[in-house]
Amino acid sequence: MSDDNMPSTTKSASNPIADDLSFSRPLTDHGTVGAVVNEASDISYDLSSGSESSESIVLDVRGKPSPTDRITSPNGMELICSKPRGKLVESEEGSIVSNESHEIDDHSHESDNFEHHEEEEPNLEKIASWIRDGTIKRILVLCGAGVSCSAGIPDFRTPGSGLYDNLEKYNLPYPEAVFDLEFYQNNPMPFIDLAKELWPGMKHNPTLSHSFIALLDKKGYLIRNYTQNIDGLEVIAGVRDEKLVECHGHFRTSACIDCGVPFDGDEAKNTILNQGEAPICPKCGGFVKPDIVFFGESLPVRFKQLLHKDLGQCDLMIVMGTSLKVAPVSLIPQMLKSRTPRLLFNRELVGDFAPPGTDGNHRDVFYEGDCDDSVRKFCTLLGWEDELLTLNENTKL
Repeated sequence: MSDDNMPSTTKSASNPIADDLSFSRPLTDHGTVGAVVNEASDISYDLSSGSESSESIVLDVRGKPSPTDRITSPNGMELICSKPRGKLVESEEGSIVSNESHEIDDHSHESDNFEHHEEEEPNLEKIASWIRDGTIKRILVLCGAGVSCSAGIPDFRTPGSGLYDNLEKYNLPYPEAVFDLEFYQNNPMPFIDLAKELWPGMKHNPTLSHSFIALLDKKGYLIRNYTQNIDGLEVIAGVRDEKLVECHGHFRTSACIDCGVPFDGDEAKNTILNQGEAPICPKCGGFVKPDIVFFGESLPVRFKQLLHKDLGQCDLMIVMGTSLKVAPVSLIPQMLKSRTPRLLFNRELVGDFAPPGTDGNHRDVFYEGDCDDSVRKFCTLLGWEDELLTLNENTKL
């Protein structure tokens, strides 16, 4: 791919937000949002904690960070912090953690959080037993496209069947252009056709994995579900809005890509699904798109406001169906306290999860396989299988 084919995020009349994001796409970027972790030490991200005064998390990509504000993560990627260096430290185990006190809900105290101090490596049965006996009470779930594959929605990167490979018919300059603001401004039709395929509530049903997250919510275990997906199946499955962070946006609301004025979500849905066209802004005449996060756009404010508090409350993190390649969401597992258990349901080992049998692994469990099969096995161990199946059946379209 030549440099000429790479989109520019230089601020212009057509792209007024670029300066606010300090973002440019590197040549090695293959993600759908922001940037991809490709073990590239020249990619840096501002991971400042949530505050009421800031409206977004900034993906700040800078080639030469100052030595005073550089922290190197275990995978070699550098994190540039907008707050003083002392506010973000690296633990002895190599995990990136904040040494600020977290704002915890009144009914919860960080000092009460479960941390695994046993010397043996945990397994799925042990995790289930900790939930059954009340040792684990607060669970954070991070999920990706793999939880939706059995619903008939392909993931993005699987060779031959991923959405990017299937976009070749549009003669895109590069597959990720379908999520590029500049490309959308010149040719919105590839995304419009993709939106018609993915629009929530039309033809795709929640999977057992979505129902499992909803069951955690129903039983009071779910702190939050951070989803990288834009298919909305968590909502259809019954996960409450307050328990959901849609990191890469959703289709329910829309706005003009030029002037930013909100556009009626139902009208946008009708124009895209029934007319097969991109909605037009009545104020400036620019194209309207659903509030899906494109390259060069901020993550939802909700992400930044809730993440650090949620990490402070977490007794267990469950990661499902993701390649952990799209930052900053991919960094969430690394930000967890080093003794908090992490459970990975996935077809392959990803991120900084320790492989089974690793000496000194006291917290990571990798259960290899299909997400739906894995959560069904887990629910069997928990005694929840019948509830899982009933909940899933009741949410089918």
